[in-house]
Amino acid sequence: QLQASGGGLVQAGGSLKLSCAVSGFKSDYYVIAWFRQAPGKGREVVSCISAEGGRKYYADSVKGRFSILRDNAKKEGYLYLDILEPGDPAVYYCAAKVGVSSLVQSEYPYWGQGTLVTVSS
Repeated sequence: QLQASGGGLVQAGGSLKLSCAVSGFKSDYYVIAWFRQAPGKGREVVSCISAEGGRKYYADSVKGRFSILRDNAKKEGYLYLDILEPGDPAVYYCAAKVGVSSLVQSEYPYWGQGTLVTVSS
């Protein structure tokens, strides 16, 4: 099971920290990814981090502004959102899969409930 939290209302240019609590995995060998879905749009990948934390991917739209981390001891993943822009508001979902990293959302069987990020101008 995954549970995402940390969303909220922030001014453009501001920051947020999203958290993803992970439970139910027998080991730490799972990828954590973040996806987002804006109103009227499809869900898109934002970032993912490998099981050991050494490999990270960022969508071009967030590269340089967002950072993904994980703490396997706490079984949590994090997405730091900085310099939030008008294009960033969406429901942000964390997802997990066993094995290697993937940008394909259909490969992720485990999903959190989503947390809403709103950006005011």
